[in-house]
Amino acid sequence: MSMSATGRGTERLVVIGGDAAGMSAASQARRLKGPGELEIVAFERGHFTSYSACGIPYWVGGDVTERDHLIARTPEEHRARDIDLRLRTEVTEIDVAGQRVRARDVDSGAESWTSYDKLVIATGARPIRPAMPGGDARGVHGVQTLDDGQALLDTLARTDGRRAVVVGAGYIGVEMAEALINRDYAVTVVNRGSEPMSTLDPDMGRLVHTAMEGMGITMVDDAEVTEVLTGDDGRVRAVLTRDAEYPADVVVLGIGVRPETALARAAGLPLGAHGGLLTDLAMRVRGHENIWAGGDCVEVLDLVSGQERHIALGTHANKHGQVVGTNVGGGYATFPGVVGTAVSKVCELEIARTGLREKDARRVGLQFETVTVESTSRAGYYPGASPMTVKMLAERRTGRLLGVQIVGREGAGKRVDVAAVALTAGMTVEQMTSLDLGYAPPFSPVWDPVLVAARKAVSKVRASAGRPETP
Repeated sequence: MSMSATGRGTERLVVIGGDAAGMSAASQARRLKGPGELEIVAFERGHFTSYSACGIPYWVGGDVTERDHLIARTPEEHRARDIDLRLRTEVTEIDVAGQRVRARDVDSGAESWTSYDKLVIATGARPIRPAMPGGDARGVHGVQTLDDGQALLDTLARTDGRRAVVVGAGYIGVEMAEALINRDYAVTVVNRGSEPMSTLDPDMGRLVHTAMEGMGITMVDDAEVTEVLTGDDGRVRAVLTRDAEYPADVVVLGIGVRPETALARAAGLPLGAHGGLLTDLAMRVRGHENIWAGGDCVEVLDLVSGQERHIALGTHANKHGQVVGTNVGGGYATFPGVVGTAVSKVCELEIARTGLREKDARRVGLQFETVTVESTSRAGYYPGASPMTVKMLAERRTGRLLGVQIVGREGAGKRVDVAAVALTAGMTVEQMTSLDLGYAPPFSPVWDPVLVAARKAVSKVRASAGRPETP
């Protein structure tokens, strides 16, 4: 029997990354195995653990008043559970053959090796920073970590001007546009795509564009920032595109993220087409019995398309951590995959999607029908009813639901959950029309907007198959 990493009967688990997936895994493993059975060492290069990165735009915007409100569990709470948590310590190398990791103290530069019996990689994702002149100037900010959020708030407090440019119009971009509007900035969003929210089809993205302009946000689509201009003090003063210059006292990058897998790549671990680690259903890194991975650094199975994809969301990261911790701790759990559900807001506009877009369906060779319906959040005669648009994709011959996108005001976003459940269950749009959803005039029209779309989709699927349409 081989000796454990500790030189005793106790096994050692090493966790790289101290946020959602990593510390969920560590905590779950600790629930299953006490300190006498499992020693847990966790490395985190930042100052914080177990926090909601998704909440950072709302902290910057002032909806969340205190940074610490975003922290689910402090380092002290983890250490009180016999987890040896080492902050400001960055893992710089994984020695797979030697079952050890090299870590560097961020402040002192001191390096040391730590051996492991089991390893969890939860290195997250990194913001995409375009390689351009001035991209690292003072006043240019990403918003991936609490440290990033604090740095942005510090800049906002020091800056006299009130002009902000947000680069990118995905989830982070639109949420940061709202945060800056809330802080009384004049906001320009520069977006490389033809419409904001590339996770939607362009026709639905156009609704978001129109609504954002109605909120006083200047939208610049089909434009790419080529340079950040700085003043004599080295601070940002404007951004350049090929066609124009936009004055800026602060620039926020919301271009998106990539899996943070440089460590894994250097260690020879398997990566997918999107650069994320590949795991089996138990979240074990493929081909490696004693290494697991979870969170934003992995690729997951899309249950609708059957292909691997990269989705950086706290919901998945926490579930991954639970699965990993259970398996590391001697239990058994699996993560079957995702359907790609996400919801966001910009001011009063709610934006939601699940499943496949049109181009996703085409890419995997699916034939489909689409329908778009206009409806209201409540019975039309009830006070406060607001319009919403629902788009639905269904497979042409079978009627299987493929995807749903919703743009509207209050009450629109969370309706996507009905579609997410239907996608997970593999339901057809015809089956959806019989769903027994809650109804009362303050909550919904008698036919919920999602079911109106399903009925319309049934008619289109039937017509494409040469069958009589539904009434």
